[in-house]
Amino acid sequence: MPSFDIEVKADAVELRNAVDQAQKEIGTRYDFRGTPAKVEQKDLELYLVGESDFQLRQVRDVLINKLAKRNIDVRFLDESKAPEKIGGDCLKQTIVVKEGVSRELGKTIQGIIKNAKALKLTAAIQGDIVRVSGAKRDALQEAIALLKKEVKEVPLNFTNFRA
Repeated sequence: MPSFDIEVKADAVELRNAVDQAQKEIGTRYDFRGTPAKVEQKDLELYLVGESDFQLRQVRDVLINKLAKRNIDVRFLDESKAPEKIGGDCLKQTIVVKEGVSRELGKTIQGIIKNAKALKLTAAIQGDIVRVSGAKRDALQEAIALLKKEVKEVPLNFTNFRA
């Protein structure tokens, strides 16, 4: 029976390359000289450091620009944490890179698949992915198109398409 998996996951290599490129640009820009401005990555967390709120926004803009050039959707980033003060005048902001489908989103996807009764597909939440199965490959392709149209808040990856 044909199936595919739905997941939320940024390409780790491209993410690392984008962070490296952002750090390189920050190191060479005149307006960042002599400041502690930087971007660091630890697993799925990015740390932005700057002297002021304005400089922190500039560092973020450089990072977002590099992510866009590497085709990493900025919807992967969770910027809900407020900047915190660290030693002296420095500010640090933590940005978490989202990975995996949340329970709520999984249920939403399941509901969308279930409501498309004409496609005759089943969706099952398996950990942090949603597996969609059906008898016809065309129905699966229609489901992918439907989900791309319906789910806008996070970028979805469709993998393991098996015939």
